[in-house]
Order: sequence, then C-alpha cells, then structure tokens
Amino acid sequence: MIPIASLWLPILLSAVGVFVASSLIHMALGYHNSDYAKMPGEAGVLGAMRAAGVRPGAYFFPRAASHKDIARPEMQEKFREGPVGVVTILPNGAPAMGKPLTLWFIYSVIVGVCVAYLVSRTMPAGASYLAIFRVAGTIAFLAYGCAHVSNSIWMGQPWRNALKNLLDALIYGCVTGGVFGWLWP
Repeated sequence: MIPIASLWLPILLSAVGVFVASSLIHMALGYHNSDYAKMPGEAGVLGAMRAAGVRPGAYFFPRAASHKDIARPEMQEKFREGPVGVVTILPNGAPAMGKPLTLWFIYSVIVGVCVAYLVSRTMPAGASYLAIFRVAGTIAFLAYGCAHVSNSIWMGQPWRNALKNLLDALIYGCVTGGVFGWLWP
C-alpha cells in the first residue's frame, strides 16, 4: 500500500491540469456557450421576480406544500398550465469568477485526493502507466461526470448539456489518469 502523502505531487498537478483543461474548454473552445438560453420576455420576468422579492436560492414551480397537495385539482391545473421548472437565483451583481474558480480548484484537489486514496489501495508501487491511467482516469471521470447525469434526470437539465459535461469529465479523467500514471511511484 502506498501512503497517500507520497502522492501529493500527482494530486496537485492533476488539479492544475484539470483547471487548465477546464479553462481552455470554457474560454477557448466555447461549446458550452449554448448550454443556457435567454429567457423569453426577460425584462418582464426579471421585473416580476424583483417585485415578488425573489432572493438567492433554488426554486421549484409550481410548488405544492406536500405530496398530498400535488393530487389536488387546482395544483394539477397549475402543472397543466405551466410553466413547470427549477430555477437557481444567484446574488445580485456582475458574475465574479474568483470564488467559483477557487472552489473549482479545491474540488479538483479533493477529487485528486480521492483518486490517490483509491489507486493507492488497489495498485502496487511500480504498476504500469497504463494500469494506473485506467484506474485513476475512471475514478476521476466518475467524480467529474456523474452529477451531470443526475441533474438531467431530476432537475430537467437538457441531455445535450449532460453529454457535453460528460465529454469534459472524460477529458478531466484522462488528464488525471495521465498525471497519476506519469508520477506513480
């Protein structure tokens, strides 16, 4: 068994590699630009939301008070009339990227620690690059990709978004697997 502390370099370098790869994906390639559409009648919708005092948070609409209320005719009518949706409201102000980028890097380090833990418990010292690449890459792919499928299933995110995010996860998994395979003791 390999001590996780001895894998600090692949943990950090894989996080840096994923951070760089994600920056290139989102800034240079631009295939995520179509992930979100503009709200029809945006000005009116925003005005109505301001008038209603909507605060940052996650909202489901129409929202029943309980599971029993979902079956009530007036609630069923609201669902039929629509729209039905989930929306996340962020704090007011121009999007600031500092905090999300910091959290993304921390998340990538956490993924690296999880990869290091599992690979160090399943692979011996001196294992081949390809063996380490497969295991580390698969673990990282799962860590970076699975939540996007769940969001499409439960939160109504378009499946094309999930597929693009799974492609990103595959890239991040390959970067992580490559770094761990390269620096494996």
